[in-house]
Amino acid sequence: MASTPMDVDRPENGASSTPSLNIQRSLGGTSSATSNLSDVISAFRPTKLFRRDDIKDGRPQPYVQSIDYDDEGELVMTSASDETIQIYNVKEGRHDKSLLSKKYGVKLAKFTHTSSSIIYASTKQNDAIRYLATHDNSFIRYFEGHEGPVTCLAVHPGSDNFISCSQDNTVRLWDTQTKHWQGQLNLRSPTLAAHDPSGTVFAVACPTAGSVLLYDLRNYDKGPFDTVDIIEQGRNVDTSHLVKGWTKLEFSNDGKSLLLGTKGSGHFLLDAFEGTLKAYLHRPPGGTRRLAPGEAGAANGASAGAPRLDSSGDCCFTPDGRYVLSGTKKDVLVWDTRSTPGEYKVLEPTYTLQEKRESAVLAFNPRYNFFATADQELLFWLPDPHG
Repeated sequence: MASTPMDVDRPENGASSTPSLNIQRSLGGTSSATSNLSDVISAFRPTKLFRRDDIKDGRPQPYVQSIDYDDEGELVMTSASDETIQIYNVKEGRHDKSLLSKKYGVKLAKFTHTSSSIIYASTKQNDAIRYLATHDNSFIRYFEGHEGPVTCLAVHPGSDNFISCSQDNTVRLWDTQTKHWQGQLNLRSPTLAAHDPSGTVFAVACPTAGSVLLYDLRNYDKGPFDTVDIIEQGRNVDTSHLVKGWTKLEFSNDGKSLLLGTKGSGHFLLDAFEGTLKAYLHRPPGGTRRLAPGEAGAANGASAGAPRLDSSGDCCFTPDGRYVLSGTKKDVLVWDTRSTPGEYKVLEPTYTLQEKRESAVLAFNPRYNFFATADQELLFWLPDPHG
């Protein structure tokens, strides 16, 4: 795995070798190795680029389709369009291992709460979800039942239970200890799901219905306890993506906000308790070239020969819940959610982090001041100590 150091990655003393990245914790602690995210958020710069050196003979680099971290933020994992899973060591800034899933394909790879085991969705043969031990690349279990492509996997924050959404119009609840699903919801186009940080509530996004449904995990069979009407909340700001093009659903870590990402010119920031629009996060450059989960057709600005791929999302909260980051066809945008939005609750980006490559997939580390973006190459971002 080839990696390209960038300016921020080079030690001042000119030492050769490949030193560990200078990564600081973003939350808690009083040591010098801890810094407040608000002090460094505007100083993030691309630090290290990873290019697959196993792709030879002039073949194009595969497309990264998902990014995920283990609980400790020590490992970052990608799944790619060439049916491989790549795992990287965050603090050491190096590639760790490559896993193949040529028989079943792979997308939406997610760590469980044990960093040596993962789940992912199949793209070939059937629509099963696979539970894999990464230390020896052996399957622990298959989760079968979906009769259409899986569009989202959401791991419970406190256990190895997880939720899956599928184009078969079902949402299924699973326990990794058994191959049988524990519960099922029959919904219209449920493409995205997310747990709140307490693990007691989960949300399901149904774009063709223009709704986000909120469920009590203990009583989900009784139906949603609340419904967020995106058509009503967003009709003044983005009529093009009220019932389509939804790419990400995520709660903030304080549980107060809910982010609904779109592939268009902005994202919806919602009050998780009231179900009202807090801000429309305007993305002036527009979206990336990826499809929304479960979507068919051409992606934004994609050429005729470009692969029709979705991703695990190009936007997310920071761990403190204050900022939202989003990729574009170039640059990464940052919104401070504490800022006061303008007319119709439109909030313009607070910072623009410059980068010439497309950031079609983006994920922030849960423990460290670090995030990663990707299109065909994985890029590590760190605060510039001189920024």
